Amino acid sequence: MSGGLAVPALPRTAGAAAAELRRRFAAAGVENPAGDAEVLLAWLLGCDRARLHAHPETGLSLSLVERLDAAAARRERREPLAYITGEKEFWSLPFRVGPGVLVPRPETELLVERGIALLREREAPLILDLGTGSGAVAVALAHELPRARVIATDVSETALRCARENARRNGVESRVELLRADLSGGLPEGAFDLVVSNPPYVPSGEIAGLMPEVSRHEPVEALDGGPDGMRFLRAIIRGAPARLRPGGALLLETAPGQIPLCLAEARAAGAFAEPRAWRDLAGRERVLEAVRA
Repeated sequence: MSGGLAVPALPRTAGAAAAELRRRFAAAGVENPAGDAEVLLAWLLGCDRARLHAHPETGLSLSLVERLDAAAARRERREPLAYITGEKEFWSLPFRVGPGVLVPRPETELLVERGIALLREREAPLILDLGTGSGAVAVALAHELPRARVIATDVSETALRCARENARRNGVESRVELLRADLSGGLPEGAFDLVVSNPPYVPSGEIAGLMPEVSRHEPVEALDGGPDGMRFLRAIIRGAPARLRPGGALLLETAPGQIPLCLAEARAAGAFAEPRAWRDLAGRERVLEAVRA
């Protein structure tokens, strides 16, 4: 065949293209090849996955096939699906995400669930979200607690820009204040009804062994919790009593194996009523809850 025309690598109907993407993603070791194939195809077609199932005969333009092929190649390189689409749902809300920002995880919704339970009856709660990333937790709490105000911090300007966009997108920008600050940076003492955080908690030596989507693509500074994974967890637990009002609570996401260490740290702080752990939907201990005495 002469000329410089490339032959499309994917079929020209939605059903056949989805099947080919499933094959390619499975060969690349993608965890959910069928689901990811459908998400990519639905994203580019601007429809939902139910429509793909109902109309597998839908034709694909050459331009769309080329864009789909390029997106599929990124996924085969194990780039996170959310970075390719620029979208991730969290707490049934839409969030913009991209390189340099940790992709929100379903298990992190437990922080939101517990935050709502703790603050639902408070008149005008003040919340501190440490290491906000995409703003998922801060925005979800502000969305569900219309009288709440949230101060959300991060050291990453990329993350703060993303969080700012997500606050606007979900209509809570007037109640979510974003600050560039570390764990100790210039925050009021004794003011907060809730301190919440999903900090870096992966032990440094374990990062390389994580799934390629995480180890190769997500920001290491949002993952690396130091040699034992406890660097930030320990600092937040020790610093939280000074930030909290009496009766205020700390909610902290951890790895399941770190819960005993976090419980011991909270007890040693001497400022909390008996701390407890909450399990995620997979039954793993995931969140530390400690109420200021």
